[in-house]
Amino acid sequence: MAKDSTLSTDEYSMTSSPPTGGGVIIDLGTGDGSFVYQSARRHPDRFYIGIDAQSRAMEKVSEKIHRNPAKGGAPNVLFIQAAVEDLPPELDGVADEVHAHFPWGSLLRALALGDEMVLSNLRRVCAPRAWLEVVIALDPERDRAEIERLGLSPLSLEFLKTTLIPRYQAAGFEVVEYGSLPPSEWPQLQTSWAKRLRGATPRPLSFLVARAVDGGGDSASLPISSPH
Repeated sequence: MAKDSTLSTDEYSMTSSPPTGGGVIIDLGTGDGSFVYQSARRHPDRFYIGIDAQSRAMEKVSEKIHRNPAKGGAPNVLFIQAAVEDLPPELDGVADEVHAHFPWGSLLRALALGDEMVLSNLRRVCAPRAWLEVVIALDPERDRAEIERLGLSPLSLEFLKTTLIPRYQAAGFEVVEYGSLPPSEWPQLQTSWAKRLRGATPRPLSFLVARAVDGGGDSASLPISSPH
């Protein structure tokens, strides 16, 4: 796992929740909204926004959030149907954290290849110094058809460091941690996909954690130590 040598232990680590109090958290490709809903119930001082291009999967949880909090409601949740290529301008600068856990389809392609327009949209919704976390689980064999359809490159540490990270940096993100983990070391991500994948034949997991900064920069100046 590679880490920014300047990242202190009380700052963000993928293996623990960000130590923020309050704030707005956006979950991209939220699917059925489990991550948003369960996180909002645990952290009532934060406001969670789940975004997905398809609304059907979100419908069940969307109904629950309007209940009385004592009966499972979560007034600190909002679900939005939108594609990452067309995020509402009302979200500009509101996010203190942006998460994309196990993206698929066009969202996966954009994040795994560092699509310039999509990364620009993500930077647009971020407040200064906001966290961005991307978690991808792909199996080169079982997911071969989707990998080929989307034209993805293998998410090796070399690809992350030499190709993907510079693209994120050019969009205004300083990557402070990246790497790959076996399922046995996955953090306890509360998403339906994470639960399914942990119970299935293991898939390698790649992740990237960054902070929103002003402007881009030369990838040679990345403050990241060599993978180990």
